[in-house]
Amino acid sequence: MSTPPVALPPSAHARSSRKPAGSSIAYGVVGVVGELLITLGVLLLGFLVWQLWWTDVEGNAVQAEIVRELGFETPAAAETDDGVAEPRRDEPPVIDEPPHATTFATLQVPRWVGEQERPVSQGTDRPTVLDVLGIGHYEGTAMPGGVGNFALAGHRVTFGKPFNRIEELQVGDPLVVRTADTWYVYRVTSMEVVMPADVRVIAPVPNEPGVEPTERYITLTTCHPMFSARERYVVHGVLDYWAPVSDGTPAELLG
Repeated sequence: MSTPPVALPPSAHARSSRKPAGSSIAYGVVGVVGELLITLGVLLLGFLVWQLWWTDVEGNAVQAEIVRELGFETPAAAETDDGVAEPRRDEPPVIDEPPHATTFATLQVPRWVGEQERPVSQGTDRPTVLDVLGIGHYEGTAMPGGVGNFALAGHRVTFGKPFNRIEELQVGDPLVVRTADTWYVYRVTSMEVVMPADVRVIAPVPNEPGVEPTERYITLTTCHPMFSARERYVVHGVLDYWAPVSDGTPAELLG
C-alpha cells in the first residue's frame, strides 16, 4: 500500500511555488545588461568599420581631389623628346614656408605600386592636417630642396593611410616630391624605430641635434607597429637631384 502524500497547508504551498522577489529583479537586471552589451558591441563594430574602412575611402577621395585642385599639370614643353627630365645637382630652388594647413607639394613613391599621388600640407596636427589633408610637414623644418631636414608625418592606418606601406621601403628607393615648378628626387638612406618623444629624428641633421646641416635631407615618420601609436617608424633620405617641371618627368616615375 502506498503512503498518501502529506498535504501542505495552503499558505505553505503558496510560499513553495512563489519565486523570491529578489530573483525576479536579478533576472531583469541581467537581461538589461545583456541588451546593453549587445548594443555596445554593435556600436563598436560600426565605429571600427568607420575608422578602419570608411575613413580610408573618404580620405583617398579627398586627397585625390586636393591634388587635382593644385593644378600641377605637366607643361606641354615637357612632352617633347622622350619626356624625361634631365637631373640637375646644382643649387635647387626652394619655396617659402607657407601658412598652416596650406597644401604646397605632393609625394610619389615608385616602390608603392598602385598608390596615388599624395598632397603635402603645412603642419602635423590631426584635426586640420593629418586627418583631412593627408601628409603633413613639420613646421620649422626645411622645405623641399632646402638645406636641412624636410620632415613629414602621415597616418599608417585610417584617413587614407598615406604611409601605410612605409616598411616596404628599401635603401636607395626614390621619394619624389613635386612643387608647382620643381621636382625633387630623394633617395632612402636608412630606417629606424624610435619612441614618440625622440624628436631628434627631425633635427636639421637627423639624430644630431645642434649640428649645422650641409646636406638636403628628407624624413618620413608614422606610427609603429601597425594599429598602435606606441612607437614611430622613421625613414631618412637625402636629395639625389632636382629638375624643373618644364623639362619633363623624373625617370623614376616613368617606369
